[in-house]
Amino acid sequence: IIIGGGHAGTEAATASARTGARTLLLTQKTSTLGELSCNPSIGGIGKGHLVREIDALQGVMGEVADASGIHFRMLNRRKGPAVRGPRGQMDRDLYKLN
Repeated sequence: IIIGGGHAGTEAATASARTGARTLLLTQKTSTLGELSCNPSIGGIGKGHLVREIDALQGVMGEVADASGIHFRMLNRRKGPAVRGPRGQMDRDLYKLN
């Protein structure tokens, strides 16, 4: 049972269903399924590691971000590789559709 149908909830429901488990996704509004938060960025210094792990595990976030991104950049480009992080700004409506 997954509670919440935002972008994280739909990712969890997809992963659960792909394993063959019986999956139930509960949300308050079906019109907000897959919706990003008010700051529709994916990646960055901290969250970028999580996004790469989800992508390595065949998650849908990376594919949907590639299809709905409107601006991509590398953060901290002048600093060392340990603190660099790719980030993309998403079109919230396109993200929800994909």
